[in-house]
Amino acid sequence: MRPEPGQLLHFSEDPTITRFVPRVSPTSKDQGAFVWAVDAVRAPDYWFPKQCPRAMAWVTPDTSPSDRERIIGPGGGARVHAIEYDWLEEIRNVRLYAYRFDSTLFRPIGEPVPRAHVAEEPVEPLGPPEPVGNVFALHAEAGIQLRVLDVLWPYWEAVISSTCGFNGIRLRNSLGHPAHRPEARPRTLLGQAGAGEGALER
Repeated sequence: MRPEPGQLLHFSEDPTITRFVPRVSPTSKDQGAFVWAVDAVRAPDYWFPKQCPRAMAWVTPDTSPSDRERIIGPGGGARVHAIEYDWLEEIRNVRLYAYRFDSTLFRPIGEPVPRAHVAEEPVEPLGPPEPVGNVFALHAEAGIQLRVLDVLWPYWEAVISSTCGFNGIRLRNSLGHPAHRPEARPRTLLGQAGAGEGALER
């Protein structure tokens, strides 16, 4: 699930949005109220439930052979997404949707390489949301390794000290994070819902 040329995507577990209004993100270091979207390169970063912590790494022209072996490893492909075992059921059961936008309404954000695109005015999607489907299948089709770990944080520390490209999302929800948020663990672990009873609200 990636945008077509001239488009950007916004992933959500809410299929009822008809108009996106800029808002301040409590987890972003960027100042301002934005509508967020991603291009084809960064779309795989969001093939997850919103609250799922994930550490992502990929090969760049500057990646050393030793770091490629240490961080990406054997198994095929040039990219790996690492998650924790606790989130497998949440990922399996999530109902994720993609909204398409006209890219001319957005500007890139992030240096030196943009990590997303933002709009500072309300934006309407180009059409109704599209079901993303099986996110495990998406990873397989894209040739992205999906690595499952007991604890994510040590791997993330290795990633950020490497010469690989990387991105981390919702890492405060991961085990071992210095500011770990136990209340953000999957609901199936907290006794708030049984497996398959819906996804976390976005």
